[in-house]
Amino acid sequence: MSSPEISDLAASFRRHLRAAGKAERTQILYGQSIRFFCDWLTAQGRPATLDQLNRHSISAWLADLAERVDIETVRTRLRGMRRFCRWLVTEGELDKAPTEGVEMPAKTEKPVRVLNDDELGRLIKACTVPRGRAGTFDRRIFDGRRDEVMVRLLADCGLRVSELVGLTLADGVDLDQELVYVVGKGNRPRVVPFGARTGQAIDRYLRIRSAHPYAKRSDRLLLGERGPMSADGVRWRLEVLSEQTGITDLHPHAFRHTFAHRWLSEGGQERDLMQLAGWRSDAMLSVYARSTAVERARASHRRMGLGDRL
Repeated sequence: MSSPEISDLAASFRRHLRAAGKAERTQILYGQSIRFFCDWLTAQGRPATLDQLNRHSISAWLADLAERVDIETVRTRLRGMRRFCRWLVTEGELDKAPTEGVEMPAKTEKPVRVLNDDELGRLIKACTVPRGRAGTFDRRIFDGRRDEVMVRLLADCGLRVSELVGLTLADGVDLDQELVYVVGKGNRPRVVPFGARTGQAIDRYLRIRSAHPYAKRSDRLLLGERGPMSADGVRWRLEVLSEQTGITDLHPHAFRHTFAHRWLSEGGQERDLMQLAGWRSDAMLSVYARSTAVERARASHRRMGLGDRL
């Protein structure tokens, strides 16, 4: 009897995750781990079948992966394979999970990307487009206003990119109260305030959004050329802004780190930050606080001017 194709079992696994109510992003990440492992087997001249799913092949794949990507990506791939293998055991497809004994690579401490005020100002300026002709839909103006809203909401509210693209007009944004209603991880809702300038940017964007071809076909706040903007669409627009401004390492999560850093630097309470960021445990707060602690200490030293008193 021939060994089952891993891709066929992966399709059943995806249905299991969906039935279990796992977040779409989690489903995608786990699916990627399985698919990339199968691609690696194929590149090795081996069939992507269940009999090839063993501890030796998984370890070899991860070692090869570690040569090409950062350690966090390797950890993510192993987490996906662990979950898949445990499911295979539960379903009776395997007697033992081949990921048992495969050690999780240790995390490496590296500086976290935090945008400074000058960089944020340059990004906002890059979104500004000269005013077009009244009564017409100008794609450049639309993209500029939308991108400013995108940048301001990421920086002002510390939203995850999935939360940003999920915002709707009907129940996602309240301009009068200056609030966004976010659905975070685990479908947990929360309310996050934004500043007057962010509200002004949203208001200006909404006026031109009404003329967008998809304006009446979608309730999503952010629209792209072919409909609602995706997380990948946001990442692509940030790449465009990166090229325009010369600001490197620009990605959505950098804004979330920047939000947390600025909040703590200005003396904001940690519990309030947990509420705004949608963290349910102290662990995530510790990660973000630790990652920018050196810069905050440096800024405090400058403000105190201890060296100037010598």
